[in-house]
Amino acid sequence: MNDSELVALLCNEVDLRNNKNELSDIKPDPLMVASRYKEEYSALVCALFAYGDVRAIVSFLNSLDFSALNKDEKSIEHGLSGNYYRFQTSLDVQALFITLQRAKKIDSLENIFMQGYQKKYDVMDGLCSLITFLYDINTYRSRGYQFLLGKIPQKNNHSPYKRWHMYLRWMVRKDCLDLGLWKHVRTQDLLMPLDTHTFRIGKKLGLITRSTYDFKAVLELTQACQKFDKNDPVKFDFALYRLGQEKRIN
Repeated sequence: MNDSELVALLCNEVDLRNNKNELSDIKPDPLMVASRYKEEYSALVCALFAYGDVRAIVSFLNSLDFSALNKDEKSIEHGLSGNYYRFQTSLDVQALFITLQRAKKIDSLENIFMQGYQKKYDVMDGLCSLITFLYDINTYRSRGYQFLLGKIPQKNNHSPYKRWHMYLRWMVRKDCLDLGLWKHVRTQDLLMPLDTHTFRIGKKLGLITRSTYDFKAVLELTQACQKFDKNDPVKFDFALYRLGQEKRIN
C-alpha cells in the first residue's frame, strides 16, 4: 500500500467512525460512559479504568455512582464499598474518587495540566504536573491505586501512558466522539494513545517500525500520523483502534 492509498484508507475510516453509533452496547467503549456526563473528572475515572476487556470495563464503569465525586469522603467510602475492578480493590476505587473530589475543590484538571504544558507546549510536561498534583493531595498508596495514576513522567519515559493520552484526546478534540471540554490545549501537540490494537495495526501499515510497545513507539506513530494531518494527528487513533479490534487488517 503506497502513501496515497494509506491516507485514503485512514481518512475514510475516520469519517466512517465519526458518529455516535460507534459507541453502543454492540460496540462498547469507555467513552460511551464518559459521554453521558461530559465532565472532566468523570471522564478521567473512565479513562484510568480503561484497561482489560472492553465489555468488562464498561460494565464496571456502569456500576459506579459518579455523583460520589460531589459528596463528602465518608459518603464516598460508604457508597463505593462494593466496587472493585481487576487490580483495584474497593479501597483503591474509593481513594481515586476521594482524590478527584479533593481536586475539584482546588482547581480544574485542565488548569493543573496547563501549569506544565504551557511552558513548552509539551503534553508530557502537562501530565507530569497533573499526576504529581493528584499524588500530592492524597497520601493513599497501593499497587492498584498507583497502577491507575501511573508513574510521574520523567525525561526518559518508557510507558506509553495510553490511558492518559486517550483522556487527553477525549478532552481536547471535538467531534461526534471526542468531548472537547478543554479549550487551551492544541490538538497538534497530542500524542497517540497506543494500545495493543493500534500498535499491531500501526506495524501492519508501516506506521511503526519498533518491535517494542513503548513510549518511543508512541512518538513514532504520532509522527507518522502528523504526515497525514499535522494539526490533528490523533484524529486517526479511534479508526486505527477499531481496525485492530475488528481484525479488519491481518
